[in-house]
Amino acid sequence: MERGNRLGDIEITDPKAMRALAHPARLAILERLQRHGPATATQLSPHVGATPSVTSWHLRHLAGFGLVRDAEAGTDRRERRWEAAARGFRVEVPEDEEGRSAARALSRQMFARSSDLPHRWVTETEPGLEPVWRRLAGLANTRVVVTAEELAAIEDAIEAVLAPYVLRDPSQRPSGSRDVRLLRYFLPESAEEQAGDTQ
Repeated sequence: MERGNRLGDIEITDPKAMRALAHPARLAILERLQRHGPATATQLSPHVGATPSVTSWHLRHLAGFGLVRDAEAGTDRRERRWEAAARGFRVEVPEDEEGRSAARALSRQMFARSSDLPHRWVTETEPGLEPVWRRLAGLANTRVVVTAEELAAIEDAIEAVLAPYVLRDPSQRPSGSRDVRLLRYFLPESAEEQAGDTQ
């Protein structure tokens, strides 16, 4: 089954783009723009751990791969404003070794970037949540035995459920709504791990 893209994410297939994004500051820039909207290099700088000039260089690099673009000018027309080209991105892992290596580098950086999110949420956010939100929060660790086609179908079904909420116009968000981060990992086991389970 071919993977869909119900969420309108940018599909990254170029290993050079993957390597460009596999940088902590660039991932931070893209995440910040996706979450908070257009900003200048100076506005982004304190949030991404780089000076405004270095942030500007990273933005131009990301723009070269179509991940960010110029936004409408703000009140100060002398400052260049940037925006994310899409709400999210996904990586299509190429078949060749260079492509697989680039995809692994990006995956490692993405995992490293989000590895402490659950811990920070438990220690900083969860204690202050209202009971209704606290009851709905949490995690699941589910193991399934599926074919590659079935896993693709599961991912597509999850995106079908999420798409109306991801793509909803901000003006249509109901009162009382808030940002919720959904971390989705699809981690197939290796053939060797599978063989070990049957012995």
